[in-house]
Amino acid sequence: MATNPKKPDNIRQLSVLSIFAHPDDEAFGSGGTLAELVRKGHKMTTVCATNGDVGEISDPSLATPENLWQVRQDELLKAMAVTGISDVRFLGYRDSGMDGTPDNDNPASLFQADPAKVEGEISALMEELKPDIVFTHDPTGGYGHPDHVTVYQRTTAVIEAMTGKRPHVYHICFPKKNFARLWQDMTDAGITPPFAKEQLNDIGSPDDYVTTVRDVSDYVDIKNESLSCHRTQVDPNGPFGAMAPDTLTAWMSTEYFYLVQPTNGETHEDILLDLD
Repeated sequence: MATNPKKPDNIRQLSVLSIFAHPDDEAFGSGGTLAELVRKGHKMTTVCATNGDVGEISDPSLATPENLWQVRQDELLKAMAVTGISDVRFLGYRDSGMDGTPDNDNPASLFQADPAKVEGEISALMEELKPDIVFTHDPTGGYGHPDHVTVYQRTTAVIEAMTGKRPHVYHICFPKKNFARLWQDMTDAGITPPFAKEQLNDIGSPDDYVTTVRDVSDYVDIKNESLSCHRTQVDPNGPFGAMAPDTLTAWMSTEYFYLVQPTNGETHEDILLDLD
């Protein structure tokens, strides 16, 4: 288990807040960067808005639909222990399910939650932690998941309402060209991709939206070990499990972000380009 090393006195410790929709969202797009920030001594907090309680169950011996929310919370805690993050918070909303499913209408879901209530919870976190960096979903939600989009909207509303200095906000991006390349790589390898070719126009961040590309190959082993803690969601017999290990590692070794420039006149430099 990793622990936060002490920062040298001449280097400022950053406060980093990650706000995601589900357990495992933190791993795919930013797990390497989070691991690097931990090992460089920065103060880390992960917030998960939902319990992921309508996610798939890769192996029925791992969970039931009734206790999946508890299992997925435990999986996130274990994953963050691997990454080295001990401050993990849950907002406790019900997973809203994929777009267009009946779970979208559940009154306990994040999608149906009172925006003012959710924004109040995020605002309280901002006041408590005073983050220098905030990671969250991008406007597309990666593939349009209602919870991803809702977390983006609520977090953005809170930051836009701030009257003082604003944190550096980074959206986690999954470029469209990467989805297209992944589809082709899987097809060439005889693997059925998890999405249809016809969906490629509708998923992913616009390629020109990305401002920051990070090589996290030095931290990809930690990222993969952390991701593997989400056992209910990582199917070893699924399309990603069928990929050659070297190919999958290469995919996981690059992360993409969009640095939001404040609308209040501030200008933010891209501090992810030169992490200390």
